[in-house]
Amino acid sequence: MLPNFLVPDCVFEQDGTSQEFDLGDAQGGMLQLTLGITRIIEQESLDVSIWGSSDKTNWGAKPIASFPQKFYCGVYTILADLGAYQDVKYIRAQWKLSRWGRGDLQPIFGFYVFAEKAAGQVKAAG
Repeated sequence: MLPNFLVPDCVFEQDGTSQEFDLGDAQGGMLQLTLGITRIIEQESLDVSIWGSSDKTNWGAKPIASFPQKFYCGVYTILADLGAYQDVKYIRAQWKLSRWGRGDLQPIFGFYVFAEKAAGQVKAAG
């Protein structure tokens, strides 16, 4: 049920997937997704995407929303319009970590992902 942390603030060293969350009354509407990066080391990147499902089994071939690739600490927010995904009842986050350069190639990221129903509806210009 939203609002909720899809990924609680934690330190990760490998790719992963969160548990699934019921959209409840946010189904078919606008979601505000917040990615907070609290720890990072140099020469690494983080990719976070949000996936949707109608049955908790089939998560589709592509995400319903993705944050641009991140390299720095900060708080980043995107909107996801679920209007094109009317059958999606559940969402989950998926992340991929990457590290390059010299030394230890083990990535380390501290981050969280929070999802909530968008406060206002965005009206299309027309």
